[in-house]
Amino acid sequence: MGKIIRVAGPVVVAEGMKGSEMYEVVRVGEEGLVGEIIGLLGDTATIQVYEETSGIRPGEKVERTGAPLSVMLGPGLISQIYDGIQRPLPQIKLLMGDFVKRGANVPPLDLKKRWHFVPRVRKGNRVTGGDILGTVQETKLVEHRIMVPPGVEGIVDYIAEEGDYTVEEIIAKIGGEEVKMYQKWPVRRQRPFKRKIDPEDLLVTGQRILDTFFPIAKGGTAAIPGGFGTGKTVTQHQLAKWSDADIIVYVGCGERGNEMTEVLEDFPKLKDPRSGEPLMNRTVLIANTSNMPVAAREASIYTGITIAEYFRDMGYHVALMAYSTSRWAEALREISGRLEEMPGEEGYPAYLASRLAEFYERAGYVEVLGSENKRGSVTVVGAVSPPGGDFSEPVTQNTLRIVKVFWALDADLAHKRHFPSINWLRSYSLYLNSVRKWWEENVAKDWYQLRREAMSILQRESELQEIVQLVGPDALPAREQALLETARSLREDFLQQNAFHEVDTYCPGEKQYHMLRLILKFHRLITDAVEKGVPMEKIRRLSVKEDLAYMGRIPNESYFEEFEKIERKMEDEINALVSEVK
Repeated sequence: MGKIIRVAGPVVVAEGMKGSEMYEVVRVGEEGLVGEIIGLLGDTATIQVYEETSGIRPGEKVERTGAPLSVMLGPGLISQIYDGIQRPLPQIKLLMGDFVKRGANVPPLDLKKRWHFVPRVRKGNRVTGGDILGTVQETKLVEHRIMVPPGVEGIVDYIAEEGDYTVEEIIAKIGGEEVKMYQKWPVRRQRPFKRKIDPEDLLVTGQRILDTFFPIAKGGTAAIPGGFGTGKTVTQHQLAKWSDADIIVYVGCGERGNEMTEVLEDFPKLKDPRSGEPLMNRTVLIANTSNMPVAAREASIYTGITIAEYFRDMGYHVALMAYSTSRWAEALREISGRLEEMPGEEGYPAYLASRLAEFYERAGYVEVLGSENKRGSVTVVGAVSPPGGDFSEPVTQNTLRIVKVFWALDADLAHKRHFPSINWLRSYSLYLNSVRKWWEENVAKDWYQLRREAMSILQRESELQEIVQLVGPDALPAREQALLETARSLREDFLQQNAFHEVDTYCPGEKQYHMLRLILKFHRLITDAVEKGVPMEKIRRLSVKEDLAYMGRIPNESYFEEFEKIERKMEDEINALVSEVK
């Protein structure tokens, strides 16, 4: 037991803490606020407190727990809503009402609920860390695999029979060690695995500009930087709703209360596109709003990634959305200032880059522990909120050095109501060659060539814009005018996507490919036509252009037949114009 000697916002200094360890959790003050030791000097400990510290006075007690900040991992995680330090908010609301009282101490998992356990091993089997002892059907979408904790191995002395058990009951004994349905794991420590594998499978998001132009692989890392109003929230919500990961972990890190409310209200109503079940049946939400204590933002990021790693270890593909890492960096800056550390660029601590790298490093496609050769992945997509949309600020720049995909949101596109407002000339993906095999095996052999052709058209359009602004499009050669017409179709008919339209909100990979193929066929036909003397005014009046504009809204179940009709109509209309010239 120690004693508080100084309080500076979320930072508390206590004496009499001899024997304490770094990152040990402590209970601060008479109300028992949750804190974590972040500095030790002799018997004096510096503590960052994850709750509001107003009213805490020097002289109050500080109680050690002897354990690092850890999360409780077991059945009951899915569809739960936690705060940054894994307190279940729905249960707290039932006990305390709409406001979380300081020092609230509610177990992360329901200790009384009984889960139906089905054993997979027998007494006498030899098991090792990561092996599956049995399963619990947590929701209709998620089979929760009860694993041997890392570091535990030996002969199964006892395994529970099939039946209903609470997470506190012993379901196995391995080499004399008792195993329950839950594990505890320190959030700052990466969960072990056998080896990392190069990511090759596309994380299908259903967003055309992401999947076709700037794809992310399962186990990859991506950043979405953008100023206020550019569409970070909607883009991340779309990824959380439609990406083909098995499990979604959504971390609202210092997010505005109204945006987090939107997530909490929307997700329970949404249906999973592959199963028709509620999306919450494969989602874990961590809500940490901007009016919550700043120190808890750091905890929420680590809590989220540890939960993601736990499901990865079962052999699942997990997607983690972090919104936003800028708010986390602001919390680091606040704590660093209170500790009177030497500031780095723009007041951020000098260790900002290493902290960001530690977080993104925990993403990856891995061969997980156990004797079954299972594979799983954690894909991390972090939103960055640079002040005023300035991408040269430290959080954005340090993030870009780490991640492999950069989806640059553009304020000008957002003002033009072009959504998703991802700038196709500033964005990039380093997974293009990795996912090329996936596209060629699952969709079409010529995907890469089509994408390259489309990008070259958009880049050429950008080069021509300056000339167009000076002399107008009619002064350009006919071939260049045709290219501008195709670029407009690519921008408006392919890259734009309505997140709130019941069909256009999600576009399967095959449909994306055929949409792009039709637009590029249109380009080849009109280029050929204008070179044969067809005036551009007649091409601009073609009725098939309207059909191309509505391709995204054609139902995903019946688009193929409709696209064939559009293709025939396109050929007939353009051939008719060519015939008139002859």
